[in-house]
Amino acid sequence: MTEWLASIEGTETGHRVALVLALMAAFLHAVFGALQKGRHDPWLTRGAIDISYMGMAIPFALFVVPWPEPHMWPIFAAVWVIHVIYKLLQASAYSRGAYTVVYPVVRGTGPLFTVIGAYLIFGEKFSAVQWVGVAVLLAGIFGLAVYNMIFLVSERETLNAALGLAVLTGLFVALYTTYDAYGIRATANPFTFLAWFFMIDGFFMPIVAALRWRRMTDRPALGPLMRRGLVGGLVAPFSFGAVMMATRLDKVGEAAVLRETSTVFAAVIGWLFLKETVGPRRIALMALIALGAVILELGG
Repeated sequence: MTEWLASIEGTETGHRVALVLALMAAFLHAVFGALQKGRHDPWLTRGAIDISYMGMAIPFALFVVPWPEPHMWPIFAAVWVIHVIYKLLQASAYSRGAYTVVYPVVRGTGPLFTVIGAYLIFGEKFSAVQWVGVAVLLAGIFGLAVYNMIFLVSERETLNAALGLAVLTGLFVALYTTYDAYGIRATANPFTFLAWFFMIDGFFMPIVAALRWRRMTDRPALGPLMRRGLVGGLVAPFSFGAVMMATRLDKVGEAAVLRETSTVFAAVIGWLFLKETVGPRRIALMALIALGAVILELGG
């Protein structure tokens, strides 16, 4: 598998595989976000998810994949710090705002910053048509956020804080996407990066969640919480791993933008499972997001 992936990097086949991986990551990331925003406290849910995928990753990291090269240790340290800050910001935003408002803002600002970072770090450039696609996609994402903000939000007193945290979270989405792309390209075996990433990435939030759970007066039962965490722990490696692999096979910026079609999946999930309203205006905005992704792909 490793040899085949190396052989298609930068090729047309690699581009098509990266496209499939980015869209798969989009759907799974929306599922992941809904799991964290669901009926449990988002801090507790994130802790349950992280300890689940950390436990799954340990045997692969220690006994299956090759060990990281010496130069990878400072890279892993930086990756861990970036993801810790991202998780703290994300949980804080979800604690203060509705999922359908916070999620589009995070996912809209993330790819914009990522495209800029990919240009500065990897020298990637988009064609004029692709920039039109980016603009259309972002217009749909931010339009969806504005619509939700006007018509759907119940947490009005915390809205400004939620939006500010969502923008900061989007900035760290761009930072981790770009830096993770650098990290997965820096090692000979991409699965080494993925296994070690999920092992070390899961260390911090379970501690935060345990301390938070102990301070609660009305503590949720651990059984249902851990079941949700187990599902999230299964989804996360495929979601985050898919987009990381896509950034190794093809353009970082393109994979990041295509992943943000997750906003469409998030709206559908919010409607089906979180009982959040979806009307004709939101359907039109979601169609705009999908159209932007199509333009981006055809313009490449």
